[in-house]
Amino acid sequence: MAKLIYSMITSLDGYAEAADGNLGTGAEDPEVHTFIGDRFRAVGTYLYGRRMYETMVFWETAHTHPDAPPHIVQYARDWQAAEKVVYSTTLESVSSARTRIERTFDPEAVGKLKAESDHDLTIDGPNLAAQAIRAGLVDEYHLFVTTSVVGGGKRFFPDGVRLDLQLVEQRAFDTGLIYAHYRTR
Repeated sequence: MAKLIYSMITSLDGYAEAADGNLGTGAEDPEVHTFIGDRFRAVGTYLYGRRMYETMVFWETAHTHPDAPPHIVQYARDWQAAEKVVYSTTLESVSSARTRIERTFDPEAVGKLKAESDHDLTIDGPNLAAQAIRAGLVDEYHLFVTTSVVGGGKRFFPDGVRLDLQLVEQRAFDTGLIYAHYRTR
């Protein structure tokens, strides 16, 4: 059975989206980006909401930019090789290969996808992840914590949910970004 992983950049005060849109610095560093690429290379399916998909679809063509460094080219190729499921009631069509639209998030269908997958899945975006967390589907949490306190926005973890997690791995980068990998108990 595959694992469902929730991973995002988050502010020091726990926001995956800042009210002003800026979570701070650190993730754009080549060392951090390479680490993220290496960590998620084996992912077989990405689950996205519309807005996260519209951000991530950049990777469909990122490898074609003439000045793209090797870590960007590698991440683009890995992203392109994975399946993508976009949960949206408004998105008319997709602009990337290996991508399909689902109109609603169905916890049973995601549970079945986990059970039938040979490769792990990720769920990205705080709104979509909140649904999976509430349904008890998320197996691991990978937080990339910036050095910024942003004071508001969309929280990484949804309100009203109690989780007891086990720290599996941690790493601090020269930029001040901290990686923390947790598993559900």
